[in-house]
Amino acid sequence: MSFKNFLRDIQELKGGIGSISRRSFEIKLSHLRSRSHSVVVATDTQLKEEALDQSYWVNIPTELLRDVISRIEASENFWPSRRDVVSCAAVCSSWREITKELVKTVELSGKITFPISLKQPGPRDAIMQCYIKRDRTTSSYYLYLGLSPTPTEKGKLLLAARKFRRATSTDYIISLDAEDMSRGSNTYVGKLRSNFLGTKFTVYDGQPPHSGAVVSVNRASRRVGSKQVSPRVPAGSYNVAHIAYELNMMGARGPRRMQCTLHSLPAASVQCGGTAPTPTEFITSTEASTSPPLFSPKSTAAVVDDSIIGPELAVSPQSKESPLVLKNKSPRWHEQLQCWCLNFRGRVTVASVKNFQLVAALNPTQNVPPADQDKVLLQFGKIGKDIFTMDYCYPLSTFQAFAISLSSFDTKLACE
Repeated sequence: MSFKNFLRDIQELKGGIGSISRRSFEIKLSHLRSRSHSVVVATDTQLKEEALDQSYWVNIPTELLRDVISRIEASENFWPSRRDVVSCAAVCSSWREITKELVKTVELSGKITFPISLKQPGPRDAIMQCYIKRDRTTSSYYLYLGLSPTPTEKGKLLLAARKFRRATSTDYIISLDAEDMSRGSNTYVGKLRSNFLGTKFTVYDGQPPHSGAVVSVNRASRRVGSKQVSPRVPAGSYNVAHIAYELNMMGARGPRRMQCTLHSLPAASVQCGGTAPTPTEFITSTEASTSPPLFSPKSTAAVVDDSIIGPELAVSPQSKESPLVLKNKSPRWHEQLQCWCLNFRGRVTVASVKNFQLVAALNPTQNVPPADQDKVLLQFGKIGKDIFTMDYCYPLSTFQAFAISLSSFDTKLACE
């Protein structure tokens, strides 16, 4: 049943309490749907203003409202139809709370709904299949949810990034909005920074990874702070991952070799019964120092910004939980084709030095079933001119997988 049919049923059931301006609601709903190219819902300020409007939508019985939203959430599995779920959350504060309660995390549902879903771990027993389109003219990269682009359906835009060259490094600014790539915007998600050679990368999250996280105090941070548009998503720089490519002059040792150290994920997350930090909402810089931890208090995986103390001190020696480390899955040499090969299960069709698969770097003490020891957690590969696939699963999030994939685009003077 479509969303409009549900609205019609509600109007009939609630006809005794007064007339509802159907046209005004549809105008508001169409305005929300016009933003289908970004996973954005109304801000808290907007929701509070809408809640002040004493419309009959607010007075719908809770049981009826819960039943309606649960049916919509269960029936709409894919975008663009899933935007009806987001529209429900944007009606008023009461609708939003019930919708947030009924929408499960990506790990459990395998569905991306709200912006915070992009920071949550992917599904355990399924693969999130996405693709990336590169625009060489603007040095931009667009991540879409779906198998591949089609003439009729371009896919759901999840994240966008733009490359900015600097004298000694390169920055990839990651945003929810394909048009606004500034760090001062409320759509800013994070960034990826490389060194001069393009062999080492650092992933910075714009959201505090845990309560009490410290933002790096430098000239860039002060400049961005003065341009901050919305306090909902602070433009911070919280170091959450490092990516290192091995030196390989002239490609003498075969394909690229990389290692990813994810400081925001514990190594135990890939073990039997392991869990990964799962944020449920964005918090502001002020809330980060006063509210309960965003992640489980028992987890030591959440770290502060280590851009001040250096990457070698990112993980305390006394920490009981070491960070999750990913490594390349070793390719095999194909004698007939005379090339290195990996089994991408049909998701990669063009040979490229950028193609890779990442698995967890395990040690014998970790309790991981033999069937999962070689499980691919992230794979990235080329399928056409400026089109690449990106598939990931638990415990990686969309943001983490996209940031790691962006590192493969950067020019590496000492790796090939």
